[in-house]
Amino acid sequence: MRPTMRGLLILLTTLVLASCATEPEPPSVKLSSTPSPVDGTLPTLPELQPQIAFWRKVYSTWKGNQVALHDDRYLDIVYGVLTLSDSGYDSQTAEQKAFVKGHYENLKSLLEQVALKSASNLPLTSAEQALANHIKNSSGGAAALFGASERLRTQRGLRERFKRGLEISGRYDATFRRIFYEAGLPEDLACLPHVESSFQYNAASSAGAVGFWQFMPGTARQFGMLNDAVDERRDPVAAAHGAARYLRDAYDKLGSWPMALTSYNHGVGGMRRAQDALGNDFAAIVRGYSGPGFGFASRNFYAEFLAAREIARNPQRFFPEGVRFEPPLNLDRVRLRQSVDVATLSTYYDVNSWELASLNQAWKPAAQQGRIALPAGSMVWLPAGTITRLAQRGVANQDLVLADTLTTARLR
Repeated sequence: MRPTMRGLLILLTTLVLASCATEPEPPSVKLSSTPSPVDGTLPTLPELQPQIAFWRKVYSTWKGNQVALHDDRYLDIVYGVLTLSDSGYDSQTAEQKAFVKGHYENLKSLLEQVALKSASNLPLTSAEQALANHIKNSSGGAAALFGASERLRTQRGLRERFKRGLEISGRYDATFRRIFYEAGLPEDLACLPHVESSFQYNAASSAGAVGFWQFMPGTARQFGMLNDAVDERRDPVAAAHGAARYLRDAYDKLGSWPMALTSYNHGVGGMRRAQDALGNDFAAIVRGYSGPGFGFASRNFYAEFLAAREIARNPQRFFPEGVRFEPPLNLDRVRLRQSVDVATLSTYYDVNSWELASLNQAWKPAAQQGRIALPAGSMVWLPAGTITRLAQRGVANQDLVLADTLTTARLR
């Protein structure tokens, strides 16, 4: 599968473009009648359009068996898209990795050659000139020729993964939007898990981030989500409350949503250092800041969010084959008024302990096994209709002793 020069030339002229249209929004709750206490604008900055367009392609055009070769600074420079045979979107075979590496190395050498000839005013071959023109016509201009070989990067498509995330989001979108609305924050922050985890329940990073909202342990503790009995990072709704607390704090400290959302990747302290270096111009920070740890992921985080939001708003435009949204949550929920062990909860609500554990993924093994009590303030999910069933038995007044009812029947 070693690439030929002919294959490379074909690759260099293959550009994948996203289509444009307008379609209805997915099912969600519109709660915009009351102004938010903070600026509810999540601005789509003109300077970020090349990055946003790139991530639209990653999320909705390029499939899991496709790999784009592109410039990591000027994202409108896409050299071509490789298609791998018979590949799932989670892994690559050794042969496929070698195939991608071969194209990568050949293109890198060609970029080095074009830059060297251009610097020395030496004539270019027709293929080299076509490549040089492609780079010069980008947002980076002629200057982008130099260093292009060092900026070469690969990006695998995520279309299937993003679509599956959209389907799962139907279960949570309305609830997440209500959480952010009630916290006085923009409702569209509910789209953040598309970037962080693609709404994958068991998402975990090598650095230790967990869950839909990808909180690190230290941040989870800081915002009251992690203790000896409960890890709320594994509960999408509880973690959404944590995300609302984090993002409100970040916005108050940084003063804008592009800064606050990027801090979700780079940290509030890191974004403050960027502000100290370049001021409050977010586009200038993306374009020119090179502080510690502010690399490709941080530079692109806000653009990724904007692309994900656009796709989530217009699913039929980007997935014309249709998206099967999961139905909204249909569970009861209470908040404990006192420390309680799982056995007591099971008896009180007449629900098997194994079923309680399956509904409450945030419970750590020690709590599930009854070796440690759930602390006061913990949220507990119950099967739909549990609260109504207790009321019909005439024991609803006892509910005030053990827990406060937060939600009954269908969450909206």
